[in-house]
Amino acid sequence: MGIRVGFGFDVHQLVPNRDLWMGGIKIEHSLGLLGHSDADVLIHAICDALLGAANMRDIGYHFPDTAAETDGIDSKVLLKKTIDLIATKGYKLGNIDATICAERPKMNPHIPAMKECLASVIGCDVDDISIKATTTEKLGFTGREEGISAYATVLISRD
Repeated sequence: MGIRVGFGFDVHQLVPNRDLWMGGIKIEHSLGLLGHSDADVLIHAICDALLGAANMRDIGYHFPDTAAETDGIDSKVLLKKTIDLIATKGYKLGNIDATICAERPKMNPHIPAMKECLASVIGCDVDDISIKATTTEKLGFTGREEGISAYATVLISRD
């Protein structure tokens, strides 16, 4: 059995008049993330980690922000397509370890719903997904509430 590890990172700017999507769920907040898709930074970081682990480039290569078909797309669709892409090389998910970095809103209350949502999309056990949340203690663009970032590490395997 071959195993591989991948790392992903994403960041989007917080702006008014946008919904805030994180880990596939909508979170009530006065600001949302700006992007070509729904700008779900957690899912985007996970997709990049999966694609990197499988040596299949990155999310922008497969789902460019210039393509009409990805304009406003639900990132859960991108995640499912990413799982299908790595499967073409014989890979399946082992586990995800991810961190969301945001000052507000507090992410911890939403983590169980995010894990359920992501596990449903991926077709894995909820226990295969770890999501943590942190702040930057008011430092940097995240601390100033200008944006939200996410980091993800994944393990994939091939029999």
